[in-house]
Amino acid sequence: MEAATIAQWAFFNEVPIPQDVSNILVPGEQPYAAFATTRDSAIFTSQRLIVRDAQGITGRKVEIYSLPYKNINMWSTENAGTIDMTAEVELWTRAGHIKISLGRHIDVRRIDALIANCVLNSH
Repeated sequence: MEAATIAQWAFFNEVPIPQDVSNILVPGEQPYAAFATTRDSAIFTSQRLIVRDAQGITGRKVEIYSLPYKNINMWSTENAGTIDMTAEVELWTRAGHIKISLGRHIDVRRIDALIANCVLNSH
């Protein structure tokens, strides 16, 4: 039985870690890497994946998704092929299934290593 997809995101390229992310980190939490999304950014930290989604015409309204690594049960990565130009990451969580498309300038194996390091060190 296929799990329902609860979220679908696209990461386009690696970007510097946004300075204002420190406002939402807990004591001891460290940001590792950030990626541009459609309207904002996704940040891998030592404890979770944070996806910020700016909304509306001005982008002043921001929804923040926070996925603690301890809630990821399984993940898969698929590199880009000849015809399919985007790599993909899939996360199975307690809440449901999440799909992430990666831009062609993102190394899918770097994402795989980030997830592995964070998930396996959080359980």
